[in-house]
Amino acid sequence: MSASTALLVIDAQESFRHRPYFREEGVALYVERQQALIDGAKAFGFPVIQIFHVEDSGAFSEASGLVRPFAPLRIDADAVFRKRRHSALVGSGLDVWLTGHGIRSLIVSGIRTEQCCETTTRHASDLGYAVDYVGEATLTFPMTDVTGREWSAAEIRARTELVLADRFARIATVEEALAQAPKRAAA
Repeated sequence: MSASTALLVIDAQESFRHRPYFREEGVALYVERQQALIDGAKAFGFPVIQIFHVEDSGAFSEASGLVRPFAPLRIDADAVFRKRRHSALVGSGLDVWLTGHGIRSLIVSGIRTEQCCETTTRHASDLGYAVDYVGEATLTFPMTDVTGREWSAAEIRARTELVLADRFARIATVEEALAQAPKRAAA
């Protein structure tokens, strides 16, 4: 592939459905936006990279049978990587693959917004990649802070986009990320 842009689909896996914090709220919209991003990247000829988080036990272990694509997403990945850290660029071999394929621009999507998606975005930016962070193609779940306040998934996404914007990434919709990517590839 000659495209210099790649789509990262981070941790979009069934493991999350088996965690106590999982909620169906927001899943249908996430799946619709994530699928539109995957389909658009394929249409532009950008590599679609699927990344799975793995652990030694529990829902994220290979033995669980849950380290598989989040249903009903359809992902025809050009490459698949497994990671054990928050950043997809640590210990997975992804960085070597991206360099070897001349990738300089990334579109970040997946599960969870404020964890592996945000961490990978920051890391990629620090490594010199141009990054589009597509918050609407990320999914997260409410969290409770130390004071007992529950933060909604929408609040967590807004906070994540706030801290990434213009520092580590361009915050983009699915359509904006796909429209910008060809311009970056030509540059």
